[in-house]
Amino acid sequence: MVSSGLAYPERFYAAASHVGFHGSQSSLKFSNDTALLLYALHQQATVGPCNIPKPSAWNPVEQSKWQSWQGLGTMPSVEAMRLFVKILEEEDPGWYPRASNSVSGPAVDVQFQSTKAQPIVRDGASFGETKMISTEDGSLTETQDKDVVLEDPNTVSVYNQWTAPLTSGQPPKARYEHGAAIIQDKMYIYGGNHNGRYLGDFHVLDFKNWTWSRVETKVATDSQETSTPAIVTPCAGHSLIPWDNKLLCVGGHTKDPSDSMRVKVFDLLNCTWSILKTYGKPPISRGGQSATLVGKSLVIFGGQDAKKSLLNDLHILDLDSMTWDEIDAVGSPPSPRSDHAAAVHAERYLLIFGGGSHTTCFDDLHVFDLQTEEWSRHTQQGDAPTPRAGHAGVTVGENWFIVGGGDNKSGASETVVLNMSTLVWSVLTSVQGRVALVSEGLSLVVSSYNDEDVIVAFGGYNGRYNNEVNVLKPSHRSSLKSKIIEASPLPISVSAVNNATSRDIESEIEVEGKSKGIITTLKSGKEVLKASLSKEMIQTLQLKEEIAETAMRNVQGTSIRAKSTYSGTIKVFQTRG
Repeated sequence: MVSSGLAYPERFYAAASHVGFHGSQSSLKFSNDTALLLYALHQQATVGPCNIPKPSAWNPVEQSKWQSWQGLGTMPSVEAMRLFVKILEEEDPGWYPRASNSVSGPAVDVQFQSTKAQPIVRDGASFGETKMISTEDGSLTETQDKDVVLEDPNTVSVYNQWTAPLTSGQPPKARYEHGAAIIQDKMYIYGGNHNGRYLGDFHVLDFKNWTWSRVETKVATDSQETSTPAIVTPCAGHSLIPWDNKLLCVGGHTKDPSDSMRVKVFDLLNCTWSILKTYGKPPISRGGQSATLVGKSLVIFGGQDAKKSLLNDLHILDLDSMTWDEIDAVGSPPSPRSDHAAAVHAERYLLIFGGGSHTTCFDDLHVFDLQTEEWSRHTQQGDAPTPRAGHAGVTVGENWFIVGGGDNKSGASETVVLNMSTLVWSVLTSVQGRVALVSEGLSLVVSSYNDEDVIVAFGGYNGRYNNEVNVLKPSHRSSLKSKIIEASPLPISVSAVNNATSRDIESEIEVEGKSKGIITTLKSGKEVLKASLSKEMIQTLQLKEEIAETAMRNVQGTSIRAKSTYSGTIKVFQTRG
């Protein structure tokens, strides 16, 4: 899932030349299994399916090569090319910057759709491309694109635009597929991938003074909460989850993977790593999965295991009992994938967007109801994002922000937002050039700075490794709306996010005794709404209150008339809400 550079088939030929095909020299070393697979994919891409006779038994090398090639069956040339590059990316992520710009190899009659990036014009202003400047050694380097503004972090006042704050201290090494999390106005960065090497270092960025520092860690001694031995190895493609005053590191690719998924725990008080002691049957080890905190449960979906098999299973870790449970879901789940994004809405609905297989990137949106344990796929509205994998997402209220990722041809330059109640997409802003935000494997966290929400992006890979920090201050305000939705007998989000049956709706609409709760909720939020909503919204709220008050007065009449009035109040609330 490469996010920048040559399109296919040129990218494949560049990769093949870098590996050592077409008579080129290469210093790369692969395992026998990987070398055989690369050979077979190259043959499949350039020659086609294997139709030659099986070699004699006395030549085991040629026989192994023949078996690997024949095992690909009728795999299309396009898929073989993409899988070839994918394997090279995993074995040697830094290959592309070092590869020659020349492309060798015969022309292959394969049609690819490719789009040339056009300058983005917004409000009459065109955003320029990345500028190149000469360095002291005569090489070329890229300057920060002008639509990512360099600012003192104390003066960030622009909404819905990425800014690059000035930081101090020693930043982490450039990387991607790392973990990032926020605890008490500090962003913690752990692990990742740089030039094919898994990292195990730990860094923190303090938002009070925007200073980087490295955290020296150690392994904890055995305790009742940890399993033994507490071996902590470098990893990439993991998830970093804040939990109390600790950080949970879930999954990830390692040099010597275990059979099952382990959960590492980092204690911020004594800077120690340990392995969490869990019960039940844990998922198989994997990386590129999503790990979403829902209340006191951690929901794991998808990823890629140590044998490069893609997954689409669901597991839950109860953080109270530390017990694993595999979900036997109904409905049609997303296809197996990794490097997708996941979010939770109303503490009930798990949303999965995008991700990729070995050959394809996705743009689909799936919703899992954690109460009914049912998958559903929904029609997306608005400016639906392009297919992508390796992107990152965070939620602010009912809005889900998605940044970065790529589709094997180009990186995603738009920052998009999904309203999780209506499933309507919109484009918040866009950047141009090969900047860090147009990367795969970047991290995204949300924090509070100067009493406002800010989204912080770090790292990523887009042909080069990045360690830049970029900040966006969203103008979206939806915390009150989310509270009203959660307090309502029938959440507004149900109509859009879940195809509820009539039985589900009837069980949630308990008119008697709950209409008072709706009125109380509306009254308590009245003053906040006046401060944050427009005049038209305020008038709508007042109309709802008048209808509700009329319903309350009618309670003193006949019971039949009262029930009818209550039902009318609920219907008006659902329609206008």
